[in-house]
Amino acid sequence: MASQWNVYESFQALLQAGPYHLALEGVLVLCIIWLFTAKKQPSKLVRLTKKEEEELIAEWMPEPLVPNPPPEDHPALHTRTVYGKAGKYLDLGKGEKLLNLGTHNYLNFGERPEIEKAALECLHTYGVGSCGPRGFYGTTKVHLELEERLAEYFNCEMAVLYSYGFSTSASAIPAYSKSGDIIYADEMVNFILQRGLQASRSRVVYFRHNDINHLEELLEEQVKQDKKDPRKANATRKFLVVEGIYMNSGLMCPLPELVKLRQKYKLRLFIDESITFGTLGKNCRGITDHFDVPMKEVDMIMASLETSAASTGGFCVGTKFVIDHQRLSGLGYCFSASLPPMLAATSIKVVDILEKEGGDLVAELQDKCRLMHNKLKGLPSKVTVTGEDISPVKHLRLVDSSEREVEEQILRDIAEKAENYGVALTVSSYLWDKEANPPKPSIRITVNKDLTEDEVEKALDAITKAVTDILG
Repeated sequence: MASQWNVYESFQALLQAGPYHLALEGVLVLCIIWLFTAKKQPSKLVRLTKKEEEELIAEWMPEPLVPNPPPEDHPALHTRTVYGKAGKYLDLGKGEKLLNLGTHNYLNFGERPEIEKAALECLHTYGVGSCGPRGFYGTTKVHLELEERLAEYFNCEMAVLYSYGFSTSASAIPAYSKSGDIIYADEMVNFILQRGLQASRSRVVYFRHNDINHLEELLEEQVKQDKKDPRKANATRKFLVVEGIYMNSGLMCPLPELVKLRQKYKLRLFIDESITFGTLGKNCRGITDHFDVPMKEVDMIMASLETSAASTGGFCVGTKFVIDHQRLSGLGYCFSASLPPMLAATSIKVVDILEKEGGDLVAELQDKCRLMHNKLKGLPSKVTVTGEDISPVKHLRLVDSSEREVEEQILRDIAEKAENYGVALTVSSYLWDKEANPPKPSIRITVNKDLTEDEVEKALDAITKAVTDILG
């Protein structure tokens, strides 16, 4: 039977309570009564006169969109304008054309007439642009043919095409690696890959540049952590991201050793072949072709069409399962307008040329790379050249270190002097506050396979004079 409320017992319990307890209860009761009975005072609105409003508006200053704007003389605000084709020579509208050591036209496809013809023929059929993403009427027969040809060329099941080189790696990596996963990346990976790593929201672990021992140390540390929490370890995927030839150093990755670690530690290996596509291997297929590594040892290859192919866009190749997933999750594929069909047609023609002439083109390019590398070693001792001898990308750096801004200005002065002597050079550009591991400032030198020995000598002479003029 439910107990009934007994007023007498409650009164007796109240008398037994201490004075402090009674006082507290009394204050609380009074507060509650006041809250219900107190009159609400109407808020007093301050009305400004028209003149006061105008004065306040005139005094108000909005927050700047760019808190720290660049200086007016920043080189990125004063770009050089090219008139005509960016081939072996550049016309900057200053009279004499400059020998081009600044753009990534390694195989000089930018001046091949059959490639230009393919673009014009496609232009008359499909027009200038697609004006829509691949899933929204942006897919043409040319796109599908290029993807099929790239897959065949790399001996892979499937390829996917992107309309912009930057969006290729930046979209492909976060399509697979997610929060909770671990990505091991070389500390010299380019800025595009860094954006992809950041967008994945995975835990990124950088290992020292081309240091296999350091990478294995990091992997062993993770093995120990996994043993402490096997359930978490089973749910954590591990990726390894490298470049065939690093844009920031000109050095090749040690792919055979990386493949061994992939097998030992069950890693998913992604390779950026933007520089090595068309420049390494007997079949021009890149770093895997150069080291004769089977494609089954690599989970995905990413590459830009904006270097050797002299076009625009990029692509990924791999298994059908891997590539199909990008068509659903690759942001650059799903939401960007597709590659203009005429540029896809030029890339098809590039693949045709690589299949027919690839071995000879690579041999010719690498001969010029070695020649340029050996000549650059003869520069004044105040500068040094880094990069593989067969790499089409090399870096010229100052031997004596100083503040970054000072080094950059010295290198810009050298590049400007070299222009006066007939050679176009490029100072490497970085977003210093956003780079994960900013490299040392440099002049990036690129090699064109059609350079003659006399032109290489001209380049050496111009760079030598420019270095001497600036550094003494």
